[in-house]
Amino acid sequence: MKLPAPITAALVSSAFLWAAPASAALNVLACEPEWEALVKELGGDKVKVSSATTALQDPHRVEARPSLIARTRNANLLVCTGLELEVGWLPVLIQQSGNSKIADGQPGQFLAGPLVPRLDVPSKLDRAEGDVHAAGNPHIQQNPRNIALVATALAKRMGELDAANAAYYDARYKDFAARWTAATTKWEQQAAPLKGVPLVEHHKNMEYLMGWLGMRQVGTLEPKPGVEPSAAHLNGLLAQLQKQPAKMVVRAAYQDGRASQWLSEHAKIPAVVLPFTVGGDDKSRDLFSFFDSTVQKLLEANK
Repeated sequence: MKLPAPITAALVSSAFLWAAPASAALNVLACEPEWEALVKELGGDKVKVSSATTALQDPHRVEARPSLIARTRNANLLVCTGLELEVGWLPVLIQQSGNSKIADGQPGQFLAGPLVPRLDVPSKLDRAEGDVHAAGNPHIQQNPRNIALVATALAKRMGELDAANAAYYDARYKDFAARWTAATTKWEQQAAPLKGVPLVEHHKNMEYLMGWLGMRQVGTLEPKPGVEPSAAHLNGLLAQLQKQPAKMVVRAAYQDGRASQWLSEHAKIPAVVLPFTVGGDDKSRDLFSFFDSTVQKLLEANK
């Protein structure tokens, strides 16, 4: 018996859907934009990824909105910095999502911070010193050599969680690593004039960038980490710069610009807004352009 054409087409379609393996993407939630960008580099079209924060948000302080809880609930992999950067909001987010796959110690939770050489690890904890992180400075994304270390481990973890696409992730990792190594060499050559250049930073979040480029911090706008700049502190800093000059004052895109602008005007030095992460300015569309923009802005301020 010959079936009508519409029924035949429907049966063929059903048979195809039954036989074809589901191409379910690895569902990833990144805590910060730099890790979202890295997952895209490594995962290509095999991943679905979003970030819990943007470059214009303070990553220390995030609201666990219902939409963010829903994304957390559906994640197969959580990629965060750790080192207490998200301690004020991530535990609540995981608990409210009820997603055991990304709980502490599970394969679905990946922390980048412990994988790199850490700076500013306190010898003793004293909350009187401000917002001090016990495990060290968590703002590791501003050194491309840290990104390289994280990429190696992250590609491996993605392959473990999605074994069917492990070879794909490995191939993309090798391609990324080659391009990243070449780009890092280029940035270091371009930034050679910045070695030894003194600067003032808003918050102690530029240490990995300064360490990578050999720049020197000679003051901070915050009297202590996390404490807003006061008029008395800024005037004291201005007096200090008369004896120990700085070439620029830098802040992250998410930070209030009033204090750095005040110091810029009174000390006659450029105020530089760095992207700090992917999306922090119009040029920083991915990890490569993020570092392109960062190095270029520092070089322009150093002229």
